[in-house]
Amino acid sequence: MRTAAVVGTGLIGTSVALALTARGVTVYLRDRDSTAVQTAAAMGAGLEATPPEPVDLAVLAVPPGRIAETLRLVQAERLALSYTDVASVKEQPLREMAELGCDATRYIGGHPLAGRERSGPLAARADLFDGRPWVLTPSRETDTETLNRALEMVSLCRAVPVVMAPRDHDHAVALVSHAPHLVSALMAARLEHAQDTDTRLAGQGVRDVTRVAGSDPRLWIDILGANANAVADVLAGLATDLDTVVGALRSLGAEDEAKRELGSRGVEALLRRGNVGHGRIPGKHGQPAARYEAVPVVVPDRPGELARLFADVGRAEVNIEDIRIDHAQGRPAGLVELQVDPRRAEALTTALRAGGWTVQR
Repeated sequence: MRTAAVVGTGLIGTSVALALTARGVTVYLRDRDSTAVQTAAAMGAGLEATPPEPVDLAVLAVPPGRIAETLRLVQAERLALSYTDVASVKEQPLREMAELGCDATRYIGGHPLAGRERSGPLAARADLFDGRPWVLTPSRETDTETLNRALEMVSLCRAVPVVMAPRDHDHAVALVSHAPHLVSALMAARLEHAQDTDTRLAGQGVRDVTRVAGSDPRLWIDILGANANAVADVLAGLATDLDTVVGALRSLGAEDEAKRELGSRGVEALLRRGNVGHGRIPGKHGQPAARYEAVPVVVPDRPGELARLFADVGRAEVNIEDIRIDHAQGRPAGLVELQVDPRRAEALTTALRAGGWTVQR
C-alpha cells in the first residue's frame, strides 16, 4: 500500500493515519472540523490535501450513522480504489449503502477493537492497535482486491485480523462491548447522588466496573442507536437474571431459615455462572484464561517507586502477568497488586519483603 485517505480525524481515524504514516504510507486527511484535521496534520498523521489520484484505500472514521452517506460522496469523487470503515456496527450501514446505491464491491466493513476513554486527535496513538483484534466484515459483493487492501492496512497497523459476517459481528459486540458499556453506566449512575463518605470507600472493584462509563455520551448514542436491538436482547437476558438474583437476595435476608437457604443457593448459582463466563474470556495472547495469584505490595506515591518495585521483581526472576493499582485514601501511597504464576507467589513475597517492601499477603 502506497497511499491512503482517512476521512474523520478523531481518536481512531488519527491513530490509523499515524500508524500508516509510520510505515511509509502517504496519508491524506480530511474532516468536517477544520481544527481537528489541522491538529492531526500537525501531529504528523498525514497531509491536509486532496490526493492527485485515487488512493489505494480510504478509511471512513465517521460515526455509524454517517458511513453510508460518506461512502456515497467519496465514491462519487473517486477518492480511492477501495473503501473501509472503523465503525462499531456493520449491518445498518450496509442496508443504508444499498439504499443509496453505493458500490459494494469496493467496500469492506471494518472495526478495530481498540480505543481510549479520551476522544479527539490529541488522544491518538500510532500504537493504539498493536496486537488488538481488527474485525473485517466482507459482504457477498466485496471483491478480492478490496479484502486484500484491508488486510494489508490491518497488518500495517499491527493489529490481528478477524473475518466475520456483519450480523455475527453486531451480535458479538453487543455482548462484549455495547451492553457492558451500558451496565457500567448504570452502575456509575448509582453513585450520582451518593454521599462523599460513601464514594471515599471506592476501591478497585467499583473502579473496574465503572471505568468505561467516563466515555463520551454523544459518541455512544450513535453506536447504540445503530445496534439497538442486539444490545436490547443482551440487556433483556440480564434483566431476567437481575430479577432472579434480587428475589434470591430478599430470601437470603429473610428470618426464615428455609428461605435463607433457598436464597443462598440462588445467589451461589449466579456467582458460579459468573465464574464460568469469566473463565471464557481469553487470557494473554488469546490463550485460555489462566489463574494467577495476587501479591499486594504497598508502594509510596513518589517518583521512581514503581520502577524500583519492578526491578526487584525482575531480580527475583518472576514474570508479572497482570497488574492493578489502587490508591490509598488519605495516604501518599498505593496498593499495587501483582498477578503472578501461583507457583512463584511465595518466592516473590519472600524476595520483596527481604528488599524492604510491605507485602499484604
